[in-house]
Amino acid sequence: MKPGPKSVHASDDRPTQARRRAGPVLAGVLLVASCAHQPAHDPQAPGAASGAQAISTHAPGMHAAHAAHAGTSAAAAPGQLEDRRQPVEFPPMLREHTLSNMRDHLLALQQIQKALSEHAFDRSADVAEHRLGMSSLALHGAHEVARYMPRGMQEAGTAMHRSASRFAIASRDAGASGDLRPALAALSDLTSTCVACHAAYRLK
Repeated sequence: MKPGPKSVHASDDRPTQARRRAGPVLAGVLLVASCAHQPAHDPQAPGAASGAQAISTHAPGMHAAHAAHAGTSAAAAPGQLEDRRQPVEFPPMLREHTLSNMRDHLLALQQIQKALSEHAFDRSADVAEHRLGMSSLALHGAHEVARYMPRGMQEAGTAMHRSASRFAIASRDAGASGDLRPALAALSDLTSTCVACHAAYRLK
């Protein structure tokens, strides 16, 4: 009796299917690799476009959009952005102290988000109150720094500290109610005060 044709199981197609699925992934990897190995732009090379021209052809309108968010103007000289934020001059040591405080503020916000993701509501409240809230004023030397701030910058700083204290309350409430939404809304209010201040002022 003549043996029938060998049956083909779905498992026999697995290598082919795997190769088909890997195809687009491999193509993407090769594309990234090819971009990474492109020669760096040499402004001295014959026919090379200027930095501003290269950027504008890469992403038209990108700088105008960024400028609108950063309080700058794209109408400045080619390759430069005009910073329209109000400059604020601090004594050198106080300037470094203030920048260090701002970096700690950013770290505190990251720690708050991590605590919220772990439902550690008391921990996020403690970080907010003692590192950013009204309880942190002495720690940051706020009264000393405020002497060099214009009125609007002082008000923005006060709004940030008060928002942080309100968030601390909302975070503790979330631990009791299980509803995270008010705490997230309070956190958004807090970060919006940071955004508003940095969009309006800069340290010289």
